[in-house]
Amino acid sequence: MSQLLPEGLNGVVHGRGAIVPLEPVPAEKIDYGHPRQGQLDLGTVGGAEAGLWELRDGAVIDTEVDEVFVVISGGATIKLLDEGRSIDVKTGDVMRLTAGTRTRWIVKDHVRKFYLAAE
Repeated sequence: MSQLLPEGLNGVVHGRGAIVPLEPVPAEKIDYGHPRQGQLDLGTVGGAEAGLWELRDGAVIDTEVDEVFVVISGGATIKLLDEGRSIDVKTGDVMRLTAGTRTRWIVKDHVRKFYLAAE
């Protein structure tokens, strides 16, 4: 897959307007609803993957990789299952998730984030 922001070149992707193709979430990851998700790979920065990720309409269970993200539209409640706490994120929020963290993402409408994640 070609990178939208290849290393060594200056460029721009309009994160809020970029088309992120959405697909149904695999059944084993669905907590409830009919969630759809998608990812748009942007390239690498210093060995970390950069991209856009979007989730719509429901709740999913996931095990995270090491990443930092910025919510660029929408919002979600992220339940940190092993810690027994929840965090609400919305546009402009920055969050770090550590590898192996089990989460439940609850999204009423949509959440779109820009992320940097360990490869």
